[in-house]
Amino acid sequence: MLDIKIPRATAKRLPMYYRYLSGLHDAKIKRISSSTFAEAVQVDSATIRRDLSYFGALGKRGYGYEVDNLLDFFKKILNQDHLTNVALVGLGNLGQALLHFNFHKDSNVRISAAFDIHDDMINTVQSGVPVYDVKDLQEQLRDQQIEVVIFTVPATVVQDLCDEAVKGGAKGIMNFTSKRLSVPKNVRVQNVDLTNELQTLIYFIEHYEGE
Repeated sequence: MLDIKIPRATAKRLPMYYRYLSGLHDAKIKRISSSTFAEAVQVDSATIRRDLSYFGALGKRGYGYEVDNLLDFFKKILNQDHLTNVALVGLGNLGQALLHFNFHKDSNVRISAAFDIHDDMINTVQSGVPVYDVKDLQEQLRDQQIEVVIFTVPATVVQDLCDEAVKGGAKGIMNFTSKRLSVPKNVRVQNVDLTNELQTLIYFIEHYEGE
């Protein structure tokens, strides 16, 4: 991302904006107003204008935004103008699902190396991705210069594996376990607790229906 300090909430919305603009580009739509943008991504137009204002004058009052220009800009700030290789650790049900999906339809992110503990998986190729022994995690991350790691492993082992990943040069961790990880200040962790997200959704359905 460009060296621009923006609020965390804004940063979280940028990938959503990028995906929507990619769809407009594929549909050969050239221009979009902030109000139409807002309706599509379910974010109010004032918030969208404020988010985009952090990066300068990207649109024109009364005209809207040029889709291709805005898409090119987001490609740069989200590093979508080049391929980012990611490692996946843990090939259980969730890991297998992520490996099969492999992000190829939605971004320039690709799982290029997977790691597991089971002999029947190690040294095989799954969904086009080589699978290594998890004992080689640190070495392979360093050799392949992979800086982003996804963990879909039991919570009891994730901290030890995270430590190994950091030693191998990992700068970003996506953690699908319920355990909160301890990492150096220069390493970012994104926690994805599917159970918590589902429970939150159910709570809002039951308590805020119609609001």
